[in-house]
Amino acid sequence: MKKVLIISTSLRAGSNSEILAKEVEKGATEKGHTVEFVSLKNKKIEFCKGCFACQKLGKCVIKDDAVDITEKMKNSDVIVWATPVYYYEMAGQMKTVIDRANSLFSSDYKFREVYLITTSAEDSKQAKECVLAGVQGWIDCFEKVKLCGSVAVAVNETNEVKNVPEALKKAYELGKNI
Repeated sequence: MKKVLIISTSLRAGSNSEILAKEVEKGATEKGHTVEFVSLKNKKIEFCKGCFACQKLGKCVIKDDAVDITEKMKNSDVIVWATPVYYYEMAGQMKTVIDRANSLFSSDYKFREVYLITTSAEDSKQAKECVLAGVQGWIDCFEKVKLCGSVAVAVNETNEVKNVPEALKKAYELGKNI
């Protein structure tokens, strides 16, 4: 069985991406995986300073919640990102966590599989592909890692995805298939 880390990046209560992330958690847990769910809500995460000290020290010199999240990423077999789509891209707080996890690049990271859950206001090719491209760019920096699946759902209102059973099922099935 695998150690799965789900990182919910929306800061909104009742967010659609977090609801889908919880469905992934349910599916992965039922499959027998060990799942840890991390929400960026109420986390203190500063921007990367670009000092590269993390490459020498193995962790970031900024003392905030990103250090702990990066350690969880390093020690997981699977990382699942859940993000709302803002202006055809991942949420800024997700990108900040990715930037702050720069210490993983030179580490003996354990993760091999990455999955992506996105919610956007419009159902367009651009809304899906731009976020995928951003995450793929990060994955491409890790030779042992691959994007193994994604779910993209178009919804407008908070909690709206609860009324879209096929989206909930897709997220649940993604979790079951990890």
